[in-house]
Amino acid sequence: MAHIAIIGAGVGGMPAAYELRSLLSKEHRITVVSAVDYFQFTPSNPWVAVGWRDRDSITLKIKPLLERKGIEFISKPVSKIEAENNILILSGGTPEEQALPYDYLIITTGPKLSFDEVPGAGPHGGHTHSICTVDHAESFWKDYQEFLKNPGPIVIGAMPGASCFGPAYEFAFIVDADLRKRKLRHKVPMTYVTSEPYIGHLGLGGVGDSKSMLESEMRNHDIKWITNAKTHKIEEGKLFATQLDDLGTPYKEHELPFKLSMMLPAFKGIDAVAAVPNLCNPRGFVFIDDHQRSKAYQNIYAAGVCVAIPPVEVTPVATGAPKTGYMIETMVTAITHNIASDIAGEPANAKGTWHAICLADMGDTGAAFVALPQIPPRNVNWFKKGKWVHLAKIAFEKYFIRKMKTGNSEPIYEKYVLKLLGIERLSK
Repeated sequence: MAHIAIIGAGVGGMPAAYELRSLLSKEHRITVVSAVDYFQFTPSNPWVAVGWRDRDSITLKIKPLLERKGIEFISKPVSKIEAENNILILSGGTPEEQALPYDYLIITTGPKLSFDEVPGAGPHGGHTHSICTVDHAESFWKDYQEFLKNPGPIVIGAMPGASCFGPAYEFAFIVDADLRKRKLRHKVPMTYVTSEPYIGHLGLGGVGDSKSMLESEMRNHDIKWITNAKTHKIEEGKLFATQLDDLGTPYKEHELPFKLSMMLPAFKGIDAVAAVPNLCNPRGFVFIDDHQRSKAYQNIYAAGVCVAIPPVEVTPVATGAPKTGYMIETMVTAITHNIASDIAGEPANAKGTWHAICLADMGDTGAAFVALPQIPPRNVNWFKKGKWVHLAKIAFEKYFIRKMKTGNSEPIYEKYVLKLLGIERLSK
């Protein structure tokens, strides 16, 4: 009998547990470990932040969902990974309760949010908000309701080193749409501040016409922007950023006033993962081979944001490469099939993909992009806009949450999203 432990119960960890359960016989034990006891559909957080969704509509209690599938669940943070001994050390309880041995480990933790890299940033003791978690989105919504009584400038964007730019663009357009519905947009100057070298870079070197299309949309919605922005300090009501030129030389200082701000942080690996010798790069992201397996520990796999992927290109202000939903889905599928093969004594040769596919809501319309592969040159490279993307993202939210409720192990991107975009099943 093999015991597979999964750290993280998000959009990577939960599908990994369900897929493993469908592939392995009941004699094999699966345990999911998470610091929180609920699943949150992270792509819906921008809607929570403006009151278009509430917490209950995008979160699910994990324990009953997993247990009815014969999957164990432990709601405790992991304080240490003893990779040489194949043991997870959990926080709290007796020494016996703290130690969780495993035969295989899957790391799907997501990131550590590195607000501390910019003084004054972050929702906990800082002066900016985030939409990275449902808690952060609720915090924005609380302040947003007060803001609506006496509106003023808003600053939205991404800090130096950020890698997930899509939600920042989404949020700017969603806030814009919400303010227009409330007839308050004329009272709210909005500035988008980003470490990207140009609008529509997305951490991907641009996708299709993303630069011109997003610039056009931002002009049409009267959203100003500052690119190559090295945000270096936040004070109450003020954001300070140095704007660099294309050679990385400072050429303009910005002091932007705001009444409300949402700035996405740079990511790092969580402490327990980053501390494992030879497992990660200097920022704590897991080194993997073509089969999602750690290069240092043959029984450790990783998928999603916690994986080390090099930047698409060097930029004047540091930017990372995003890990989008389709990529995460294929990584998880590769891991589960490789573990099943390894247990059966067969070659573990399944591969994920570095293809990037994204549906981004823009309030009352939306944008979709496809970059195959993520790192140029690409076989497919397009960016499209339309109300159909807004509707597609709503449908995708419903599909994914239903999948989590029912324990369905089918790949949603392969079954629904690729067909919606007119793309056949992609080779790995």
